[in-house]
Amino acid sequence: MKLMIRKARSEDAAAISQLIVMTVRESNSQDYPASVIESVAANFSPERLIELLEQRLVFVALLGDEIVGTGALDCNVVRSLFIAPRQQHKGIGQALMSIIEETALERGVEALLLPSSLTAQAFYARQGYSVVREQLHGEERTIIMTKSLKLL
Repeated sequence: MKLMIRKARSEDAAAISQLIVMTVRESNSQDYPASVIESVAANFSPERLIELLEQRLVFVALLGDEIVGTGALDCNVVRSLFIAPRQQHKGIGQALMSIIEETALERGVEALLLPSSLTAQAFYARQGYSVVREQLHGEERTIIMTKSLKLL
């Protein structure tokens, strides 16, 4: 099956929510306590995602008619890149990042910021992002990363 990436629509909100909650619980639980996992999961309800679709440019990656990944561009910030656990390490995240970076360049963005989970930091480093600083919000540790797009 060929991977297709398109702009997310409001009718995708429930599937995106399900994907994010499942991914956070399965993939991020090794790096964060349960309280952080459930707090993050609660921020991605279908209702909240419909709001985010109006504020950010959200993409979905599909295999057939199944949403297997999502990621967003919010001005110059990459947000909410999640790949279904059973589809990780297959190039889907890289494909979404390419679309997000191309779109940012088209919009005149010269450098992207990216709040990374501990879980995804190595993935983003392989995509050319470097650590700027660490941010703590209670028990949640986020790694702020950046990448210049001028050389792309």
